[in-house]
Amino acid sequence: MVKPVMQTELDVEKLREALRPTSPRKSPRSWLVPVLAVLAAVLVLGFGIRSRVRAETTLRAMTDQMAVPSVSVVTPKQTAPATEIILPGNMQPFISSPIYARTDGYLKKWYFDIGAHVKAGELLAVIQTPEVDEQLAQARSTLNTAEANLKLAQITRDRYQSLLTKHAVAQQDVDNAVGAYTANNAIVDADTANVRHYEALVSFEKVYAPFDGVITARNTDIGDLINSGSNTAPRTDLFDIAQTRSLRVYVNVPEEYSQGVKPGQTTAEVALAEFPGKRFPGKLVRTSESINATTRTLLVEVDLDNPGGNLFSGSYAEVHLKIASQNSAYLLPVSALIFRSDKLQVGVVKNGKVSVTDVTPGHDFGDQIEIVSGLRTDDQVVMDPPDSLVSGQEVKIAQAVLPGEPQ
Repeated sequence: MVKPVMQTELDVEKLREALRPTSPRKSPRSWLVPVLAVLAAVLVLGFGIRSRVRAETTLRAMTDQMAVPSVSVVTPKQTAPATEIILPGNMQPFISSPIYARTDGYLKKWYFDIGAHVKAGELLAVIQTPEVDEQLAQARSTLNTAEANLKLAQITRDRYQSLLTKHAVAQQDVDNAVGAYTANNAIVDADTANVRHYEALVSFEKVYAPFDGVITARNTDIGDLINSGSNTAPRTDLFDIAQTRSLRVYVNVPEEYSQGVKPGQTTAEVALAEFPGKRFPGKLVRTSESINATTRTLLVEVDLDNPGGNLFSGSYAEVHLKIASQNSAYLLPVSALIFRSDKLQVGVVKNGKVSVTDVTPGHDFGDQIEIVSGLRTDDQVVMDPPDSLVSGQEVKIAQAVLPGEPQ
């Protein structure tokens, strides 16, 4: 019986041994897990740091890029060898004259009114001068008396000279007779001149046209008192007459173009508002050859043919003059100019930096201005420059245009 009990105990012990939990056995690769975890943490941290560094670098680059201003530039346009300028002109008749009376009286009749075309020598008006007529008659009577006295003095002189040869009269009597004849001859000459004077005054009763032309004004009417200006009263202007077959157009050319204006060489055309789209060819014939100290301009004359009389004197005209350029000049928009207290400047972009350059202006065309010095053909000029623009400032070109092109 002992053996079975011991066998039972052994079986119980084996059963306990079987039911006792066993401790796990360490794997040879168990260290990889924490290492991988650490590496993953390092990678995540490195990626985050790299992203932040990249973002900061991009932000810094964008900030630097935004700090460099963007500008639009324009390339100067060289002017043509012959520049056409448009200037206001004053049209005047080739010959214009007021017609005055040369004798006093009353206007008896006039024959032409305003707008009438007359020929040289045509009778324009007749002046009634009764006082002058009476003075002429009196002068003629005085002349007749003087001529009669001269004739008697001549007979006396001849008689005394004949008697002197016979020693019938004294030499003194002969000399008196000769002196009387000489005095009467002088009186006749004076009276003859007086008669011619009054005849001339009487001839002035008729007023004639001095040249072919058109009557532009009639300032008197029948019965008006006419004063020739022989006293303190002002002279009477009877008519105004103008020759309009040719017209003179006077133009004031600015001083900067004065050297390019050459009579016979400069082309001139005249445009008028009443003839839209039409130009009339003219000829620059002369200049004043002096600059007006007040306006700083040169007065030039352009002659214009007007055979049909369609162009009226006194009209406002636009004169187109093609003037040869004296030196190389460029055109720039006025918005490219920098106006500062000391001088006129522009900003020129060179190698990404601005160079503020002094320029000399020429003629102002309104939206564009002529630059006669300070620029080159390949310069890039900043448009609409800010007041803070200085030399050496870095800029970025955003757009380049030519003068006259849309921006």
